[in-house]
Amino acid sequence: MFIESLALNNYRNYDYLDIDLSKGTNILYGDNAQGKTNILESIYMAATTKSHRNSRDKEIIMFEKEESHIRLMVNKNDISHRIDMHLKKNKNKGVAVDSLPIRKIAELFGLLNIIFFSPEDLSIIKNGPVERRRFMDMELCQLSRLYYSNLANYNKILNQRNNLLKQIHFNKSLIDTLDVWDMQIAKYGYKVIKERENFINMLEEIVVDIHQGLTSGKEKLEIKYNKSINEESYEDILKEKRSVDCKYESTQYGPHRDDISFFINDMDVRMYGSQGQQRTAALSLKLAEIELVKKIINDNPVLLLDDVMSELDTNRRNALLNTIKDVQTIITCTGYDDFIKERISIDKIYYIKEGKATLKSI
Repeated sequence: MFIESLALNNYRNYDYLDIDLSKGTNILYGDNAQGKTNILESIYMAATTKSHRNSRDKEIIMFEKEESHIRLMVNKNDISHRIDMHLKKNKNKGVAVDSLPIRKIAELFGLLNIIFFSPEDLSIIKNGPVERRRFMDMELCQLSRLYYSNLANYNKILNQRNNLLKQIHFNKSLIDTLDVWDMQIAKYGYKVIKERENFINMLEEIVVDIHQGLTSGKEKLEIKYNKSINEESYEDILKEKRSVDCKYESTQYGPHRDDISFFINDMDVRMYGSQGQQRTAALSLKLAEIELVKKIINDNPVLLLDDVMSELDTNRRNALLNTIKDVQTIITCTGYDDFIKERISIDKIYYIKEGKATLKSI
């Protein structure tokens, strides 16, 4: 799969943009704050309906405009598909595939698989668990519509259960009604945990060899999924810990509290690893993600690299560049001289300045 073209209207600092992309390596270069990352964000939005920055729709729409439009042409199995997304300030976004409006977001997943890699991802190991859960959820939602459905149901029931816990604080007689919500949250929470666990296990099988290659065989990287609740006795644990939930007026156990741990030679990288070890482990994780997605979908994902090359040393940069040879890659940077020096094949170059993209000769 690859992206053929992208068009934007009233998207952040772009009043209008229309660019064609190569199925190989595409470079978007220019000074900072000119709109390079906005292009990558719009592609990610079209594939997942979400901003990688966690921005709200109304923050993305150009100032003083009421709506924004993204049009993405995607080639999958030699067939072109069109994704249209309308972002509106005071209404839910509208999405259409091949001119047919979709009723459920899950219908969009799988048409285009995106892997986004930014400097922030190099901190995924040392940062908080929210980012690591988001990493799992965003990839799994793209790979499995069923996972998206189970996660959406889980989050909906979680919110309802938390609202009930707040009401119980004022009306203790409502505590018995938790049984109904416990049964439902356990049903979907169990499915979310099992799919995450399977995902991490498959990822670990791939990441071991990648990390050993990055460290010349000196380090063995292991990834572990940390569950806050045993899915086999989910309802029993919720009932047992009910007093804790009532005290904090929120659900304290479940996949929304889970995390991932990373170990190098049995050492907890987050707690005791050097900054270099943490960054190398994060890069290994991303490279393994690319290979796993290839394996699962039997196709190449699209790789978005947001100014990440400047954050990597030569060894790590070469490892990343070796993975993009058969993957459509869109790279943002302030200059492309380093790519030429390293004899990287570049297929298209756009110069980005003040929300305008100019095609440059290679």
